[in-house]
Amino acid sequence: KDKKGLNLPNTKVSLPSLSEKDRSDLDFALSQDVDWVGLSFVRSARDIIELKRIITSQDKHARVVAKIEKPEALEEIDGIIRESDALMVARGDLGVEVPMEKVPLIQKDIIRRCLREGRPVIVATQMMESMIENSSPTRAEVNDVANAVLDHADAVMLSAETSVGRHPVEVVRTMNRILREMETSDGMFNVPAADLRMNERSISDAISIAAVRMTKALSVQAIVTMTHSGYSAFKISSMRPKANIFAFTSNPRILCMLNLVWGVRAYYYDKTVSTDHTIADIKHLLRKRKQVSDGDLVINIASMPIAEKGMSNMLKLSQA
Repeated sequence: KDKKGLNLPNTKVSLPSLSEKDRSDLDFALSQDVDWVGLSFVRSARDIIELKRIITSQDKHARVVAKIEKPEALEEIDGIIRESDALMVARGDLGVEVPMEKVPLIQKDIIRRCLREGRPVIVATQMMESMIENSSPTRAEVNDVANAVLDHADAVMLSAETSVGRHPVEVVRTMNRILREMETSDGMFNVPAADLRMNERSISDAISIAAVRMTKALSVQAIVTMTHSGYSAFKISSMRPKANIFAFTSNPRILCMLNLVWGVRAYYYDKTVSTDHTIADIKHLLRKRKQVSDGDLVINIASMPIAEKGMSNMLKLSQA
């Protein structure tokens, strides 16, 4: 068919990662202030760096999802993860480019590496393929979706099932039921934190790790982070605490972006007066929204002084 992608297994391609058509589409997407841009057929970290250079040159702030579909990407996966803001395991094309029996372990390995680096990861392609025609999935498809959740993917994605399928609404309902059921499992929570590394984020990382460990020891109901970049929300989420994660930010650009990150609910908040006042006010807002109840344990993470919007260096445990 016209305008279909072409796979060349066992072949290294030297074409640029962005075609002229891609660049035109990117310009349009950036003009609409999209939150995320997905780059297909990523081969190296250089592809991500070039895309981010274009985004920055247009004074835009879209985050980048690297779609992992090529064997070359697997050879440089750690570098790609570090340069990207999120990853997508695009199993359809990946299963053509590498032996299909290798794809399940590749999926698990990529998710594990993304969790270690605090990057969200999406599992995509052929998850509920039979529902393009049928009104219910196969048992194998149910297990596939369930395993993606237990692997700790942040999101699962539907493609042809909703774009050309006969039951687009029912497939979303069905997948949602599977996801909700799997997220009742204790196996979903408390992913071990990666070892601390000495860098400019060490203090912020240590605060986030301590907060998640406290949720497990003390049955904390909520972790509240004040964030301008979204970094602390990404980090906390990657450890899958068994507590609600609330991100409060004065940066409207990250509100929708954080919807991709597992377990995070983001709110706009720009009334920072002092640290104590801000913490008290946010707890009042959460009680008002019935997100927490009187007496619930809440952990607040922020920077001090709070008005400077620096990296997290403060943790406070208190009752709502």
